[in-house]
Formats: sequence, structure tokens, C-alpha cells
Amino acid sequence: MADVEPLRALMEQAIRIHLAAYLPPEGVAASFEVMGLDTQLIADGAYFVVEADGKIAGCGGWSRRATLFGGDHSAGRDSALVDPAVEPARIRAMYTHPDFARRGVGKLILDTCEAAAAAEGFGRCEMAATLSGEPLYRAAGYQVIEPFEAQTSTGYRVPLLRMGKALS
Repeated sequence: MADVEPLRALMEQAIRIHLAAYLPPEGVAASFEVMGLDTQLIADGAYFVVEADGKIAGCGGWSRRATLFGGDHSAGRDSALVDPAVEPARIRAMYTHPDFARRGVGKLILDTCEAAAAAEGFGRCEMAATLSGEPLYRAAGYQVIEPFEAQTSTGYRVPLLRMGKALS
């Protein structure tokens, strides 16, 4: 929990910079309404941080709860536990600091999350991927289940992809 403020700062930079190549400025701004830190992941011991060069290079986690995406402030959260025998673990709140993009940080976190979920009996993971995250997840074996949009109070509909992968 001591890293919450630095994590939020990293997320702000990651959203602002990484999504700018995929969304117009109003889409990037609207994304802050549906993305961000979910401190339940920290409380559950399922959130990871990678440090490099004395900085937080990236962060991300997984969840055994029903919420697919969003931060503490996002609408539609559901903290109910899911049954690993029939439901997927959720990969959540994955962010890489722009200074560390494409250096293996996201892949390291994703691999760590998948291993932790598998150790708890989950046979599958799912996520709501941003357009900027899709290339990493595809390269890691995730497939698009369905595209969808998250409605925001501004009326902007943030494009997301529900992606999934079987764990082996």
C-alpha cells in the first residue's frame, strides 16, 4: 500500500502516452474514468511491481474476483469470488512506465500473474485489454473473445477487448 501514489502516477503516464497512438485526445481523457488502480488487488496479495533503475517500471495483477477491469473509482465493480473450477482468473491493471516499454516488463508481470492463478487452480485467464495492450497479449497467446466498449460520463465509449487464454 506504500506504493499506491507512485503506482497511480505511473498509470497516469502509461494511459496518457500509450493510448495516444490509438485514441483521440478525448478518448484518452475518458479512459481515466474506466481505468486505474484497484487496491483490492493489493489487499488480496495479487498485485506485482517490477522495479528497474530505481523506478517502478511496471505493475499488474490478477484477481480471483468477478470484476474484469477498472480502478477503485470505476462503476460496476463486483468483489464476489469466482470459482476456479468453472470461471477464469482476471488479469488486471497492467501498466508499463513509458520509459520501460517493450523491454519485457509487461511479459514478466503477465507470466507471474498466470503462474499465480494456475497455482490456485485456475485453468484460464481473461482480461479487458486496451488497444495498446493487445499486441503484448496476442504475443503471449491470448485471443480476442469479443470487442466491447466502456461507456463514460462524457459519452465517449472506450474500446476494449475481452481476451482469454487457457493456462497449461
